[in-house]
Amino acid sequence: MSIRTALRQAADPSIAPGQQEYMKSAMPFLGVRVPAVRALVREATRDAIEAPELLDAALALWREAAFREERYAALVLVALKPLRGDATLLPVHEEMIRTGAWWDLVDEAAHRLREIFDVDPELMAVEMRVWADDDDLWVRRAAIISQIGRRDATDLDVLEYAILASVEDPEFFLRKAIGWALREYGKHDPDWVRTFVSEHPELSPLSRREALKNLG
Repeated sequence: MSIRTALRQAADPSIAPGQQEYMKSAMPFLGVRVPAVRALVREATRDAIEAPELLDAALALWREAAFREERYAALVLVALKPLRGDATLLPVHEEMIRTGAWWDLVDEAAHRLREIFDVDPELMAVEMRVWADDDDLWVRRAAIISQIGRRDATDLDVLEYAILASVEDPEFFLRKAIGWALREYGKHDPDWVRTFVSEHPELSPLSRREALKNLG
């Protein structure tokens, strides 16, 4: 059974309108909750599948999506072990971020950037600086949050560059991302975050509040 067919069989049309309204999505929903999408994809890929086949399936689901859950499924596919951390897939993740252009899709795709960071930090240090200067706010958001969860492996120079590249932008999703990235790194090094915030009065109140939320 194809993933697309399985999604339609698992659909609950009664919840689809609420999902679409909550996500402010122009693309309709089938009515499949995200945990169910993940389980469905895992079931469909239980047998060993080679990386090229997984990638082809992910791109087909993404590019031909009629329902948002198909894009969620594509994101699950590119997170599977055969594709995880593959730097050659950076253009694929970028395509998903640019065309997804909303926080649910972009933030999930950004997890793949962190995995590539772990494998090839030198490449990503260059690429995320380029992304941080992009005209697309979602590409910039992805650069800001690309290292969340890396703790002591976090490239602080890249984090600082990505934050400061958007620090004066009034866009909510950028200001929120800045605060989120700082708050998460603060779980590992609260003193660095406190110092960074104190040294950058240009941070928006939202970013500042989010960054210090758990630091007292």
